[in-house]
Amino acid sequence: MMDSIDIGLAVTGGLLVLVVLGMRVAFAAGLAGMVGLIWIFWSKKGYAPDDFGWALTVAAKTAGQVPHSKVSSQALSLIPTFILIGYLAYYAGLTRALFEAAKRWIAWVPGGLAVSTVFATAGFAAVSGASVATSAVFARIAIPEMLKIGYDKRFAAGVVAAGGTLASLIPPSAILVIYAIIVEQDVGKLLLAGFIPGAFSAVVYGVLIVGLALTIKGFGPPVRGFTWRERLVALPPALPIVLVVVTIIFFVYNPFGGDAWGTPTEGGAIGAFIVFLMAVWRGMRWTELKDALLETAKLSVMIFTIIWGVLIYVRFLGFADLPGAFADWITSLTLSPMLILICILLAYAILGMFMDAIGMLLLTLPVVYPAVMALNGGEFVSAADSAFGMSGPMCAIWFGILVVKMAEFCLITPPIGLNCFVVAGVRPDISVQDVFRGVTPFFIADGITIALLVAFPAIVLWLPGLV
Repeated sequence: MMDSIDIGLAVTGGLLVLVVLGMRVAFAAGLAGMVGLIWIFWSKKGYAPDDFGWALTVAAKTAGQVPHSKVSSQALSLIPTFILIGYLAYYAGLTRALFEAAKRWIAWVPGGLAVSTVFATAGFAAVSGASVATSAVFARIAIPEMLKIGYDKRFAAGVVAAGGTLASLIPPSAILVIYAIIVEQDVGKLLLAGFIPGAFSAVVYGVLIVGLALTIKGFGPPVRGFTWRERLVALPPALPIVLVVVTIIFFVYNPFGGDAWGTPTEGGAIGAFIVFLMAVWRGMRWTELKDALLETAKLSVMIFTIIWGVLIYVRFLGFADLPGAFADWITSLTLSPMLILICILLAYAILGMFMDAIGMLLLTLPVVYPAVMALNGGEFVSAADSAFGMSGPMCAIWFGILVVKMAEFCLITPPIGLNCFVVAGVRPDISVQDVFRGVTPFFIADGITIALLVAFPAIVLWLPGLV
């Protein structure tokens, strides 16, 4: 007779097969979780045929408690708020304003237009939080400008696809909120922690582009000729973004001392209201507002459905005790904790080739997160007694940023790099293969960024350490 661990492994294997065959993560996880719960409860009765109905009833009741209990949490209300900010920002013309400001201030460096695109996408990421939306918007704005002055179309598309990934880290980030919910950590601290690594990633991308432009002749000519007046005039239209970011930060952490002004949820709501006023002032029509609300609703429902399905699977994992068994196995290995962590990150890189970022995190974290915490010395270990030189809560934040960065990386890796498909979808003259070729240099940049975040945790932990 199979024990609970064996059942856990069998159901998880079945779940992975369903995902690989193309079933949506939400439905695959919900189905696997339900089957697993029935199996576990029935096994406790020795698989007696008369007890199958009882096992089915208990499993249904157990699974039925999950969606409402988790989704009714205040922290999750951040997700639709952050998504709405992104759609409203698009209709407010903030994307065009950002690109124009970045172009006038940065485009004079070698590969300047590509560097401007990276920093403009980083700026838009600061109000959007949605990688796919960022890529779609800038594919329309930045690629034509780069092609006009002679950039290779593959590289131009690659810059936009890679730049879009920055939305996963720079707050407000929906994926960081999801991580915080799953591992039950402070949402505010995680949002703060994403700020410097996100900016750092943008700088690494910029340095890579400048290096390529200096090495390859005719790669990306600088764009000059803007007067100081033209540069200064370009700044005010982009200021709402600064205002939104500052508002959200002040609702998480007050740099002047004292308590924060409120919760991240309240900060996100005020940020959405600021962008809404900006959009109305810029002439947003009722049809555009309706589109923004509908798109927000669609994306929110998709994310919440994935969360519901995966949480049923997570409830099953708790009964199967798979997370505990995996944590025990990880801690029993004779390898160094850092080497094990690197292996886990490499596994994420491979898994991300076949799964979308949110689905991948939701499916793996219930098992992997307890193992990493155990590796460090436990949830409540002090920095002095830990394997990675940081306390339990800080390790949770650090690992969260590393995992989300890996999820970012997966957005541009073949065969299902979502950002690449989005850029190709917006630009009919550029194939998906072209975009994948264009993002290749950014794999190296992401590899360097992740290595530095692992080697120097202070890049991640300095800002949340102030709270």
